[in-house]
Amino acid sequence: MFVSLATRVRYAATRWRGDRGILLIIALFILLLPMATPRVYATDEVQYYVYLRSLRFDGDLDFANDYQRFAAINPRSGIEGSLLQPNRIRAATGLYGNIAPVGSAIMWGPFFLLADVVVHLANLFGAGIPADGYSAPYMTAVCYASALYGLLGVLLSYRLARRFVAVFAATLASITVWLASPLVFYMYVQMPFAHATGLFLTTLFLTIWHETRGDPGTGRAGEGSGGRERGWRAWLALGLVGGLMTITREQLGLFLVVPALEALWQYARLARAPGAALQLAARHALFVAAFALMLAPQLLVYQILNGAPQPAGEVSGKLNWCSPHFIDTLVDFDPSPDFWCPGASSFTASFPPFSRGALVWSPVLGIGLIGLGLLWRRDRRLAVVLATAFLAQTWINGAFGTTWHLTGAFGFRRLIECTPIFVIGVALLAEWVARRAGRFAVIAPALLLIGWNFGLVLNATVFNAETNLRRGLAWPDVWRWQLEAPLRAIEALGDLLFRRCRFFENQSCP
Repeated sequence: MFVSLATRVRYAATRWRGDRGILLIIALFILLLPMATPRVYATDEVQYYVYLRSLRFDGDLDFANDYQRFAAINPRSGIEGSLLQPNRIRAATGLYGNIAPVGSAIMWGPFFLLADVVVHLANLFGAGIPADGYSAPYMTAVCYASALYGLLGVLLSYRLARRFVAVFAATLASITVWLASPLVFYMYVQMPFAHATGLFLTTLFLTIWHETRGDPGTGRAGEGSGGRERGWRAWLALGLVGGLMTITREQLGLFLVVPALEALWQYARLARAPGAALQLAARHALFVAAFALMLAPQLLVYQILNGAPQPAGEVSGKLNWCSPHFIDTLVDFDPSPDFWCPGASSFTASFPPFSRGALVWSPVLGIGLIGLGLLWRRDRRLAVVLATAFLAQTWINGAFGTTWHLTGAFGFRRLIECTPIFVIGVALLAEWVARRAGRFAVIAPALLLIGWNFGLVLNATVFNAETNLRRGLAWPDVWRWQLEAPLRAIEALGDLLFRRCRFFENQSCP
């Protein structure tokens, strides 16, 4: 087994080294590293991070001292007014809660521990770095781990797109969706969120599933599975990755709809072959067991913090299962609850229209959805499962009745993990257009979309004091802000390159 795995890894590495698309994506990742801001700042980042710090240095999940320390480091970050409020103490345990899932900490763990080793080695030579989990090496390691996982997610999205299109279209689609969506922001600016890590796990899950799936027309194994039905190891890998994906961000568990739909088709095909159906059921049982095993760390955390193996009410209490803002998640032309949820809270009805929707912030996502229609001709079942997975993510986001809008965040970050779906769609559409109108007809719009998104990044960070862009897109002012952003960035270029500390909250320049 291990010899076979090593052979496959070497073969894949050989292929990837000669792939121009992969080399270009990696080169861009490196070129963009100077814009990285590796720090753990506000409430979400802190909650993801403190699992590692508290377990390594305190040996517990009592986050009181962690929250207090981060509140002191970042006094205007909202920690004092949220994480340290008395109502965040769990009555059953007396511990402060943590609504962030534990999966990111698991994925960041090796990098965090490596930083710990480096700190201790450096201190042997008199470096004097605090070995406490609060010093820069620890947080920097976690931040760049997150960015690296984001890169792997983009590369795997590219790999999936290459199953359907040539190198040019797959490369253009991967780079455009990456740089023209909130993904680039959460890889380089607010680095220690769960989205980049979640993207990697989601894309890995879809890659394993797709490359070992049966042929869409016959149910037999396809090209990616080497001519065999999906084997035990593939089902084991799917279960383990699926579980880790789910405990990284709970809503990612809805991507399990992909193998679930496949199972329905397979059992329907095997209705008159009970023996084969039983064999398939045994493999599904292994998948479920592996998935449940990977949920164990999260259930244990729930038990320790909340006194029961279930999430706290801060999360589940927000959900309205009829998804009153399903449409608003995409295009918020009327932020009132959708007509099928008449009794839903109208808290956001007064929001200005077209200020928060995912397709409004990132038009490239809409292009990806249009392109996904071209997949119907190539692989109808894959088109159905990817569309269903996307709709499931949209539905759960619309179900967060009072927080669907993500005010205060950059863009609609909760759809970042759908990146491989968008990449496939953009790639198919790009190849279709390029064949008819030439490559310039797709390169020019891609550059415009990327430029628009980078303008939003500038206006939501460096110039946010004037634009307040994270509260939503304010039309028609956005047009002026976007046009002015490049000129203002040139004026501030020296500070952007060498003294970005001037733009950070709670940080002064030396």
